[in-house]
Amino acid sequence: MSQDVPTPPHPDPQAAAQAMRVRMMAALRYEKVTVPGANALAEWEKLRAAKRGWPVVIGGDADLERIADQFSFDDPTVSGTSVKTVAPRSADRLLAAAAKVQFPADLYKVAETSPPKDGEALPATGPAPSGEAPPGLTAAEDVQTGRPLEKVHILILPTDKSWEVPAYLHWGGWNACPDPELHVAALRSWHERFGAELVGINGDTMNVRVRNRPKDRRQAWQLAHELHAYCPDIVDQGLGSMAAFASELMRSDWWFFWWD
Repeated sequence: MSQDVPTPPHPDPQAAAQAMRVRMMAALRYEKVTVPGANALAEWEKLRAAKRGWPVVIGGDADLERIADQFSFDDPTVSGTSVKTVAPRSADRLLAAAAKVQFPADLYKVAETSPPKDGEALPATGPAPSGEAPPGLTAAEDVQTGRPLEKVHILILPTDKSWEVPAYLHWGGWNACPDPELHVAALRSWHERFGAELVGINGDTMNVRVRNRPKDRRQAWQLAHELHAYCPDIVDQGLGSMAAFASELMRSDWWFFWWD
């Protein structure tokens, strides 16, 4: 007489998703410091001075989860699948790829805009400042109200070079956002020329602080084209004109980028 074989229980989708989330957060093994949003920049300065690695402000819990998701999306030990469709990314692999990038020439090869032509006449200066303070460390703020978040996470990455942050976080390569190696090459070039340092990064935005603003209108005009090629929405959905953007670059120590 045959016996019925019991049907295995259906997996619980919520339990499976929660288990994957636990693995995802555990994979992001970098040291983490948590502070009130109002204290984020001061704490970042303190951590930077300590020279235990490069600190980067991530934002709140949801922002940290998005960073962890991007960090491990191609890791089969996190997703639970045994099928490898691509080789998992690593910081070393991405940094090696970044070292081969010719910046900004390679940026313009993939961008929808072109650099300004040699000898091109400079446009009239942009509109007078509105009186509003340019964006600063927005990664520590509520996107709707602009108020400091109640709680902000800062990751400390095993490098002393801020431009390497996208490689250590595997950040980029989705939608219109450049690949991690292009981020690294861009940030390295801007550090060499303008003292740019990556201070904040979350799921889709980046806060960069510069120590040396463009020294004149021509340099600001060239830089505005580079940054627009890198992140078109900063002009197309933001300041509205390249002249206004160039003017902003000459009066602000902070650059803000976002990608849809």
